[in-house]
Amino acid sequence: MSKVTLGLLQHACSANPAENLKKSIALAEKAAKQGAQIICTQELLCSQYFCQSEDHEHFKLAEPIPGPSTKAFQKIAKKHGVVIIASLFEKRASGLYHNTAVIIDADGSLLGIYRKMHIPDDPLFYEKFYFTPGDTGFRAWDTKFGRIGVLICWDQWYPEGARLTAMQGAEILFYPTAIGWHPKEKAEYGVNQHGAWETIQRSHAVANGCYVASINRIGHEVIKSVGGDGLEFWGQSFVAGTSGQILAKASVDKEEVLIVPVELGKVDTTRTHWPFLRDRRIDAYGDLTKRFIDRPL
Repeated sequence: MSKVTLGLLQHACSANPAENLKKSIALAEKAAKQGAQIICTQELLCSQYFCQSEDHEHFKLAEPIPGPSTKAFQKIAKKHGVVIIASLFEKRASGLYHNTAVIIDADGSLLGIYRKMHIPDDPLFYEKFYFTPGDTGFRAWDTKFGRIGVLICWDQWYPEGARLTAMQGAEILFYPTAIGWHPKEKAEYGVNQHGAWETIQRSHAVANGCYVASINRIGHEVIKSVGGDGLEFWGQSFVAGTSGQILAKASVDKEEVLIVPVELGKVDTTRTHWPFLRDRRIDAYGDLTKRFIDRPL
């Protein structure tokens, strides 16, 4: 298909997982009724962003895949004939947990999963305590409405992940996300932090000649057991075109279903006229597999 309509689901989350799932399902149905054909949730849609502390109680939020949430989205996908990407907290086995996205085709079948590869560890973003680094590698899937790639949040800062996914023919890169400001830092660093986040993802669209869809949550979340200032999520979910241009952007603080039509034919046109994939010097990139290149003594 040449023209495809994307639906990005941006909303706040409460401390009630069932309530959050219900809201995301309702927004997915709303997106489908508005013409969306590929729908993507924000990161960890069923809960508040619990990684603000290291607390074993939060492992109770995890679920198997496939499990209740996966099946709920499969039902919606089949009912409306839409593709759905849903970001979940996966319990793979006892003591083994992942930050995982499920990819569901328009017939309701589970096409596959992507497990977050890059796991951050920063103040109020203590993800290494909860998530085992992904072992799926970077992947792309043929869906009814196009070939897509899925990465998750911290992955969005790494050009290697975007490139390896695009090299598998992905026409759209989806990034379910949960990112925001530390309220005390917002005045000094907020504009630059958000600008860097948006710029790096737009650059993936440019470098790979594809569309990029980034879906972030909204709201000021203070986890009851943590206290403090919490995190202020900056919303502003967006879709970038094949030249990195912003095609549509959601608000900072409003619940939204962002509906964005895209023309997949532009991927081929862009990659033909800006042939970065053709001109890559694959014979010279071996050192990319190293952690760092030390200078000779």
